[in-house]
Amino acid sequence: MLETTELREQEEEGRYIQAAQRGDLAAFNWLVLRYQTRVYNLCYRMLSDPDAAADAAQETFISAFKAIARFKGEQFRAWLMRIATNASLDMLRSRKRRQSQSLDSLTDAGEEAGEPLQIADLDTSVDPEANILRVELSASIQEGLDSLPDDQRIALVLVDAQGLSYEEVASITRANLGTVKSRISRARLRMREYLRERGIVPAVGELSAHAERSIIED
Repeated sequence: MLETTELREQEEEGRYIQAAQRGDLAAFNWLVLRYQTRVYNLCYRMLSDPDAAADAAQETFISAFKAIARFKGEQFRAWLMRIATNASLDMLRSRKRRQSQSLDSLTDAGEEAGEPLQIADLDTSVDPEANILRVELSASIQEGLDSLPDDQRIALVLVDAQGLSYEEVASITRANLGTVKSRISRARLRMREYLRERGIVPAVGELSAHAERSIIED
């Protein structure tokens, strides 16, 4: 049943993609609504700044609109995530050229610009204290991501937060599969160590693979 539902969703998406390629703006807007949260989350996890993430997400969809006529063959999500990754990387490079800052000052700037991206929407039916803890956890996760090298952070966010396969990430980052796996392995270890030192996760070796992946899911 699940496979049938997914197939129908893929077919529906395919129809909207084809319509958008013919210049149907309403069809492209449907695609924007379908992926805007996922794109923003990716940009935020990479940039650690809500305003910069919003700009990168906007640039992603502008670029996608201009290029969609040439889209063919590959999975649309992976194609769009590649554009979002490149938009975020361009913004990171621009930021580094404009000013030389330490990682700590970048994190502080992100916190002053707005609340960290929440792992999930706050549920008003849940104990407010639980929501506060959830926001604090999201902030700690973002700080840990900020401490990673760009290539490791990108690979980790794409796999563990966005749910893409290693093969899709290899295509997006234009790296070979072995390199992607190595980056993700190193990034997970560094994230686990970072969060363990702050008492957020158990010691190395005590964290299940599922928990390790879910710790940065959006």
